[in-house]
Amino acid sequence: MIIQDVINHLEALAPLAYAEDFDNVGLLVGNKHTKLTGVLVTLDTLEAVVDEAINKTCNLIVSFHPIIFKGLKTLTGKTYVERVVIKAIKHNIAIYAIHTALDNAIQGVNDAICKRLE
Repeated sequence: MIIQDVINHLEALAPLAYAEDFDNVGLLVGNKHTKLTGVLVTLDTLEAVVDEAINKTCNLIVSFHPIIFKGLKTLTGKTYVERVVIKAIKHNIAIYAIHTALDNAIQGVNDAICKRLE
């Protein structure tokens, strides 16, 4: 199994076309053709999350919120976003964000909220 296999499953559940125009969803870091060693699911991709992925030998992080939102102009390690991206690349960890694609999907976040509220 490769990372793309997980992406195919995620995008069948929450197609990227469902995402809002302002959002940054999909594979943000990494190579989709890499052999999968494990998946870590998180709300936000923080430095501690990348450390956990390293410790658990997971090379794919599926995050609700995108770590890269408006783009990066530098990769110097000055901000936590830059440090996360650098560390992920250094350890061959891919990062996939699903945010508003999952919000807007049938049986997604908003659908679950609406059902709960009736």
